[in-house]
Formats: sequence, structure tokens, C-alpha cells
Amino acid sequence: MTEHEKALKPEDLTRLFVERSNAGDAAGVAALYEENAVMAYPPGSRTVGREAIRKLWESVLANAPHFELETPLPTLISDDIALTSTPPKDGSGARAQVVRRQPDGTWLRLLDQPEFVPPTS
Repeated sequence: MTEHEKALKPEDLTRLFVERSNAGDAAGVAALYEENAVMAYPPGSRTVGREAIRKLWESVLANAPHFELETPLPTLISDDIALTSTPPKDGSGARAQVVRRQPDGTWLRLLDQPEFVPPTS
């Protein structure tokens, strides 16, 4: 198994996501999530668990998309939980993640809302 750089602060997770996605490293992307993490993706559905997240990113990254680093909004931290967020460069809404400090002091994503979809009436 490849040894990946760990997130030493919550904000590192977004940078590591972009780097690993652009490298086509689905396992590396999945390693940024807790074992039972929940991701609200594809839009309108949920992907639950690190293994399911890895499989999802394998299919997404097979199309070789390019991701750009987006300037994060200030991180909110309370003890071992943090809220990270970024406004997409295209102005399409927001991205938000709840992350948790691990026993070794690094951070992993617990909840990930990469795209907010307006509610339908």
C-alpha cells in the first residue's frame, strides 16, 4: 500500500484531494476519508464508506478530470471537529466538509458535501 501524506491541519485535505485527483489516485483520495465517511455525491445521492468512495472516484477519475485548488473560507474548529468550506471558482454555490482529528493528530473527512444542489419544490 502506498504511504500518502497525511493532513496535519484541516485545510490540508482540500490540497491533498486536488493533488491526488489530478494524479488519478482514487485510493489516495479515499484515504482522506474516515472508514465510515458519508459523501453527498453524485448530486442527489450518498456514497457511504471509504471503499465505496474509492470506487466512486475510480469511475470519476477514469475520465481524467482536472481539479484546481480553490481558496478556502476560514475553518471553524471545535475540539476535534472542524468545518472546512470553499466557494467554487465558477460561483456555483459552495463545498463543505466536516472533518475530525484522528488519534495521531492528523485530520480526515467525516462528511463531505462537494456540491450543493438547490432544493426542488
